[in-house]
Amino acid sequence: MKSHPVEISPPDISPYRTGNTGVDYVHVLDSGRPGPNVMVQALTHGNEYCGAIAVDFLFKQAVKPVTGKLTLAFANFAAFARFDFNDPDRSRYIDEDYNRVWGDDVLLGARDSSELRRARELRPFVDAADYLLDLHSMHEPCRPIMVCGTQENGGAKSAAFSRRIGVPGDLLIDTGHPAGLRMIERGAFNDPASPKTAVLIECGQHWEMSAADVAVDTVFRFLAAAGAVSASICKSHARLAPPAVQRVVRVTEPVVANSLNLKFPYLFKGLEVIPRAGTVVATDGDTIWKTPYDDCVMVMPSLAHVKPGATVLRLGRYD
Repeated sequence: MKSHPVEISPPDISPYRTGNTGVDYVHVLDSGRPGPNVMVQALTHGNEYCGAIAVDFLFKQAVKPVTGKLTLAFANFAAFARFDFNDPDRSRYIDEDYNRVWGDDVLLGARDSSELRRARELRPFVDAADYLLDLHSMHEPCRPIMVCGTQENGGAKSAAFSRRIGVPGDLLIDTGHPAGLRMIERGAFNDPASPKTAVLIECGQHWEMSAADVAVDTVFRFLAAAGAVSASICKSHARLAPPAVQRVVRVTEPVVANSLNLKFPYLFKGLEVIPRAGTVVATDGDTIWKTPYDDCVMVMPSLAHVKPGATVLRLGRYD
């Protein structure tokens, strides 16, 4: 498996352990005025810390909401604590993927893990949020992607909100993860009739310098769009020019591994458009995946975490 250089250092988040909520690494900033309940979460995966750099920056700039409440959370801090430059993927999680446990059948069930215990701690804050931004990055180099939920449920409203945010250029509406429910698909976020909206930004490759700039830029644009922080303050911290146009890519099917032997025939970089239908894009023993239509988009291809049931590629098309 190809490794990538670590260009950004993990931030020191230890000053933020004790907040004002009784839950480690969760802070609620209350404006004292009516308004939306807005949440920003970093470290859903412990090796994806460009988002932690952005939240650390919010604290250091003493950013406060002008209306409503702003919740800032470092999620899987236990996994992040074991980050190792010599084995950076090891800190993705402790026991299981924190971002696959957000269905009530799992959260309220009898199963136990480090990630489930943490998700249960954060559930009240997630459920209370009117707007939520989940900060991520990708194992392979790729331009940023905003994940806007699923086609059948909250994807349309999340894509509309992403257009208010104004970044990034690619907005993804997908089919979810067979391995479990993501946080942005939980409860009212997944209900088209509810105004509650959650989005997930993939800021680029985990440890490239530009991922931190994308994270900071996106956080401030999100806070402005949600009405939590004054537009002038957010504009003063913008780091990147917005794209000339935002396009929606709709996933039609995932490529899910049957075994550890799944392979790609090409070195995908992500968001490539394969011009011809019938092109082989993955093999797993006797199972072969081909592009189902012309101009098929390769969304977040990665063999970094191949195991049975893992989604390693999504096949989609631009609107």
